[in-house]
Amino acid sequence: MIVGTVREIKNNECRVGLTPESVHELTAHGHRVLVESGAGIGIGASDTDYRTAGADIAVTASDVFGQAEMIVKVKEPQADERALLRDGQILFTYLHLAPDPDQTRELVASGAVCIAYETVTDAHGGLPLLKPMSQVAGRMSIQAGATALEKVHGGRGVLLGGVPGVMPAKVVVIGGGVVGFNAAQMATGLGADVTILDRNPEVLERLGTYFEARAKTRFSNKANIADSVAKADLIIGAVLIPGAAAPRLVSRDMLKTMKRGAVLVDVAIDQGGCFETSKPTTHDDPTYIVDGIVHYCVANMPGAVSRTSTYALNNVTLPHVLNIADMGWKVAMQRDAYLLDGLNVWDGKITCAPVARELGYDYTPPEAAIA
Repeated sequence: MIVGTVREIKNNECRVGLTPESVHELTAHGHRVLVESGAGIGIGASDTDYRTAGADIAVTASDVFGQAEMIVKVKEPQADERALLRDGQILFTYLHLAPDPDQTRELVASGAVCIAYETVTDAHGGLPLLKPMSQVAGRMSIQAGATALEKVHGGRGVLLGGVPGVMPAKVVVIGGGVVGFNAAQMATGLGADVTILDRNPEVLERLGTYFEARAKTRFSNKANIADSVAKADLIIGAVLIPGAAAPRLVSRDMLKTMKRGAVLVDVAIDQGGCFETSKPTTHDDPTYIVDGIVHYCVANMPGAVSRTSTYALNNVTLPHVLNIADMGWKVAMQRDAYLLDGLNVWDGKITCAPVARELGYDYTPPEAAIA
């Protein structure tokens, strides 16, 4: 198979779909790999590094899209990239379709086979291709929040861990999954006063056992969220409904109860955001203020630590890339029901139930694609 990867064009997205080491694995399996010139610059990988690994270097993204049977990316294809997709071509990347009707419409029209990293599952019901980026984003959310809390960035002028004689910041993490756990790890490590909210009693028990007295847990309902938000210096939005838009858990009215200069970091912004006042921002201009509250809503947070993120992502995506390249996508999915869960668009049809429900499409079970 001809496998291609291109330079990411989303604002300040410095990750890349394939590392030179992944290219080496693919070429060792007998596949041809096309890499757009400069695609790896954000992780310190030169065109020479890719050539040494066995790749052919293409001058433009159009050259890659025009020849490759499978495109491996990181972020959802932008409009210019979507225009290059063709019928039957495989696209393997993060998609986050539920809050993005324009992308969904154009992928449906393209006829491409679109497989989303974020809905591939595993035997434990987890999301293994989302997990490493959730780990990165969770940890980065505390760094970003701590910076935004500085007075020069519009925040309250509060140090997360405080100092002797001065109380630490109150950090509220809404969602106790991978993002929330990693955010809480970082925040407790810095000495903050941390509260984690979740609706799953088993998750709350697990978090309580792990953190003991270093973090408090609280059942997530409207009253408890409202009370926690009013007391917080920093709130991390870490909720996820696989494939679907994020629920709006913090309303604009709640902002009026908060401390002026408090910070909201919405890690769920890829799925539309979990704060009513959230809107996507970029690394160039990461924050804005609503009713005196600083909002950080960068939609590709892990892109800022591109080398760490790319290698962590390739660790989990490469086995699937190899299986698709070796067997073709249909056989790979016939043999791996968890990969089949990643199929979002096929033959002009939506094969992910939450996406179909959110955007009003007819739903086609993914099993129809491999029958």
